[in-house]
Order: sequence, then C-alpha cells, then structure tokens
Amino acid sequence: MAHNFREPDILEIARKEGKVTVEDLAARFGVTVQTIRRDLSDLADEGKLERVHGGAVLPSGVANIGYEDRRGLNDQAKEAIARRCAAEIPEGASLFLNIGTSTEAVARALLHHKNIMVVTNNLNVGNILAANADCQVVIAGGMLRRSDGGLVGDLTIEAVQQFKVDFAVISCSGVDGDGDLLDFDVLEVGVSKTIVRQSRKTFLVADHSKFQRTAPAKIASLKEIDALITDQPVAPEFVEKCRAWDTRVLLADSD
Repeated sequence: MAHNFREPDILEIARKEGKVTVEDLAARFGVTVQTIRRDLSDLADEGKLERVHGGAVLPSGVANIGYEDRRGLNDQAKEAIARRCAAEIPEGASLFLNIGTSTEAVARALLHHKNIMVVTNNLNVGNILAANADCQVVIAGGMLRRSDGGLVGDLTIEAVQQFKVDFAVISCSGVDGDGDLLDFDVLEVGVSKTIVRQSRKTFLVADHSKFQRTAPAKIASLKEIDALITDQPVAPEFVEKCRAWDTRVLLADSD
C-alpha cells in the first residue's frame, strides 16, 4: 500500500484509539517498521501527529500528552538544548527550574556545576540535582500533580515569591506564531508567570516540536524572555521578531 493511501488510515486509527504504535501499524498494513517510522515522521512534519516513544499521538489541543510519552519525545534534542543552556549558567548562580521534561534535562546538565542554588516546583528536578553536592536545592511546595511530579497552586506561587534569582529556565507546551508561550494547566501557568517575574534573566528551552503545537493558556511572550534555546533553526520572520524584542535565539549543538 502506498504512503498516500496509508496516511488517512493511520490518522483515523489515531483519532479512534488516541495513539498509534509502530509495531501495530506495521502488522496492520503488512509493511516494515522502518516504513511505518517514515510514515509517522512525515505526518509529524506535516503537523498531523506528534511522535512519541514507539509511535505517535494526535497533536495536543486542550490536554497535554502523558508524562512518559513526553519523556521520550525528542529526548536527544532536549539533551542538546540542556547542554547549551547549562553553558549559559555560571557557577555561583541562583536559578528557577519549572515543570517539564526539558527542564529535567537541564537539571542533568547542571550536575557538575558548583556553588549553585536551584529553586524548583518539579520534584523530578529536585531528585536529579540531589546528586550534586555543590547544589543547594529548594522545593517550592504546593499541590502535587501526581502525573509528573509537578507542584502547583497558590502555595507554590507564595513559595516562589520568597526568592529573586539570577536566572529562570522554563519550558512550555507550545510557542505560537505571535511568540506567545503556551501551556495546558492554568495552575502551572500561574507558577511559571511568577517564576518569570522573580528572575533577573529568563531562558526558554523549547525543541522544534513546540513550534508545531498549541495550548490554551498563556505564560508569557518571548519579548519577556532573554533567550530562546532550541535545536533547529526557526523561521526567519520569527528570528526578526526576537531580534526586535532583544531576545537571543541560541541553537544547540547536535552532537
């Protein structure tokens, strides 16, 4: 069956079942897993699906995809972005890290930084940085979101407001053409807004897939962000907007 004929069938299966897997589609269509991976990559490039570990899901609209799927989504790109971000953070600095698999990657990239303090509403970030004896970790407590170890709500906002740090490193679920940073959980968004306000400089870590996604709640505009760190070149008109806003666009090494 040619790709042109498989595509609508793959999308219909995704709409009915919420997710498609490489192994299942290969069996259904009688083709190799390599062929299905190419099909899914093409559909992802067209913005019709989002690749996750072992398959793909429909692009998110008003609900985020699951944490385990997000962990496997563009993981190599996230690690490269994290290394680039960590290179911008000097030793002896204080910083916020918010909820997200991208900020968890940044935490891993900071494991050898010395004399830093990290305030986070992400239990996973706290657990990662516990391995760095030269990092003071502060958990901004609040209501636990069991799905991903995030802490949200008014208590978390109050905790964040007790600090004024050198850097914030934040992630989001999507970046639209207007340069707005978007997310799904309004409670999480409230915390992220506070993190931006309480930081002297803010870095956004966002892989290329975030520019193909949308979400209903706005965190901030890129005009409020000091640097966007991503893994692939963004559209020239987007770069022009960032230049007008004095927002640096930094590309990660792809090694």
